[in-house]
Amino acid sequence: MFNKSKGVYFLGLFVYCFMGVSFTQCKQEPIAAPIIDSTQLGCDYVFDESSLLLKGWKKSFEDQFNADLNKWNIWNAGAYNNELQLYQSQNLLLLNGILEIHAKKEKVSGATLPNNPALKDFSYSSGRIESKSSFSANTNNKKVKFIARLKLPVGYGMWPAFWAYGDPWPTQGEIDFVEARGSNVFEYLTNYYYGDIPGVIYQEDNTATIKTVSNLSSCFHVYEMEWSETELNSYLDGKLVESKKSGKHIPNLFGKSEHIVLNLAVGGGFFPSYNPALIETGILYVDWVKVYQFQ
Repeated sequence: MFNKSKGVYFLGLFVYCFMGVSFTQCKQEPIAAPIIDSTQLGCDYVFDESSLLLKGWKKSFEDQFNADLNKWNIWNAGAYNNELQLYQSQNLLLLNGILEIHAKKEKVSGATLPNNPALKDFSYSSGRIESKSSFSANTNNKKVKFIARLKLPVGYGMWPAFWAYGDPWPTQGEIDFVEARGSNVFEYLTNYYYGDIPGVIYQEDNTATIKTVSNLSSCFHVYEMEWSETELNSYLDGKLVESKKSGKHIPNLFGKSEHIVLNLAVGGGFFPSYNPALIETGILYVDWVKVYQFQ
């Protein structure tokens, strides 16, 4: 989700982003990628944890959202990527074991950015959390699975995301497990970014679009990304729907450390063009998040 800096400059194969104190902004509309069709999905998929454990996977993180958000840092500020919302804790609700991230149309005021406390007026609010724990595919943990059970929001201008990154961005990489547009509830995207200089990414087409005949906002589905040294494999309700193999910069992600992010943005650079007057706010529902490692 291109999460950070203050400006974008192109030079050869690179995108240059001026760094803030610790956050950057340089989200560009993903280059078109092949569409991968999935089979028809139901609403009753049961995630089989016992099967994973029997295969040698070990659970290293879990949040069922039954009590509090003490495993997460809560973002309280505006954001980058030309997003329109103020992220604030009031938009994060825990109800009956479900985390609800509410995007709302309302007049609010808050910090312009995490590293810029100057007050700014916003017309929208929403929520974003980042795990306090970081995770890595490395020589000790050869594979990592990030899995979440989500119900995506519907609404023009809604930009839900389940992803991971590390600082200084993008030297620890960024992996986008799920990005979606609320105006198209039959697809989501995956992506990854890397650069060995803070604020500079290799400009590559790593985007994939996963399409389904099922409405992803009508019920919960299980989204999974498996990270290894040479592959990023995406699963939807247990079905392998996309694989990014070797090449480019996947091997450079190996050994890097990233923490999980869940957020619901309003508008922003993920949309090639949109009319803010048509925005319809929505809710991202998160049943649970789990991380497994394989040694």
